[in-house]
Amino acid sequence: MSEAAKPTVTITLDDTGKSTKAPLLSGTLGTPCADIRKIYADLGIFTFDPGYGETGACESAITYIDGDQGILLHRGYPIEQLATKSTYTELCYALLNGDMPTTAQHDAFVDELKNHTMLHEQMRHFFNGFRRDAHPMSILCGVVGALSSFYHDSLDINKPEHRSLSALRLIAKMPTIAAYAYRYSFGFPFVYPRNDLGFAENFLYMMFSMPSEPYEVSPVLARAMDRILILHADHEQNASTSTVRLAGSTGANPFACIAAGIAALWGPAHGGANEAVLKMLDEIGSKDNIPDFIAKVKDKNSGVRLMGFGHRVYKNFDPRAKIMQQTCKEVLGELGITDDPQLEIAMELERIALSDDYFVQRKLYPNVDFYSGIILKAMGIPTSMFTVLFAMARTVGWISQWKEMVEEPTLRIGRPRQIYTGAPQRDLKPIAERG
Repeated sequence: MSEAAKPTVTITLDDTGKSTKAPLLSGTLGTPCADIRKIYADLGIFTFDPGYGETGACESAITYIDGDQGILLHRGYPIEQLATKSTYTELCYALLNGDMPTTAQHDAFVDELKNHTMLHEQMRHFFNGFRRDAHPMSILCGVVGALSSFYHDSLDINKPEHRSLSALRLIAKMPTIAAYAYRYSFGFPFVYPRNDLGFAENFLYMMFSMPSEPYEVSPVLARAMDRILILHADHEQNASTSTVRLAGSTGANPFACIAAGIAALWGPAHGGANEAVLKMLDEIGSKDNIPDFIAKVKDKNSGVRLMGFGHRVYKNFDPRAKIMQQTCKEVLGELGITDDPQLEIAMELERIALSDDYFVQRKLYPNVDFYSGIILKAMGIPTSMFTVLFAMARTVGWISQWKEMVEEPTLRIGRPRQIYTGAPQRDLKPIAERG
């Protein structure tokens, strides 16, 4: 197709009659985007899009979401298939390299990860610098940022081998850092990783084993944790991923960029949703109180929100939710939890949300956070660690997005524009003349 034949969008500035043609760009899937990079040069104006909800800031081949249809693809593979037919380390390989690995490729990749699970012994002293009651996310953010102090051999982001090595280190060390943050808050001794265990299995071992007695990780719980990691591995250009990309556009090292992503994830509007679900279930108290709670949810003046339902991106249903629901049943069955009050409330809320016209019309379906909090609590993981696990899972998505961006030939430093609403230019009077 010739350049002239490509579809365009015409933007006209009414006051001047000037126009510009914005090429219409289309990806493999998804909504076309108008390329407005010449709008300032042609018309002398910018566009205004708070929150960037209608703006495409990059091209990416990693993750695709169709919120209306409830579709989530990683490298083209549906999340439902990834969660039931693969492992987290297989997905890590695919996110980094573009395709699912063969057996030989996967074995080699896992061996590489195992070479980097340990933390430098000096990093153990970092934890002692935090108060015992420090939030695990503050520890995670600080320690990940400090990794750049230990690995000067891999900070040249222009070298492919340095990018790959940094990616391996971050993915492999994140479970160790997360487990250390948990154990530090309880005064438990740190447990070194075991490379004879799988990725999720090793994490649970570092979290809960004690040197005073043997500890065997339940295969059911290990698989549940692996599935949780898969379901949270990447989610397109969300706030924390965009933060990683923006930080990375400056040329910052990958450890600093991932620390920035962790800081963004820490916000309750982003990474704290499953914790909010548990709080809501506790506030409801019992199934008998659900009707009153639902009535408050429907009353727009009450300020009561239904947590764990609906999603900013998914306007239909969250494809991860059904997988998480099944995983929840498996975990509670493995642990012998048959009469959990929170689960009873959750299942009744789900039933109402799927049958009540108020929720159906508003498409308030359960999302991935609705059941994940119940699973993590049942496994003995405190709510303060929920977002840490989210960060651990999302590290591969962040570093894959960072790597993709850094390798883009047209990389530019991120620089959003603004509408200035402050005082116009004015003269400064000497302090004695200011009244």
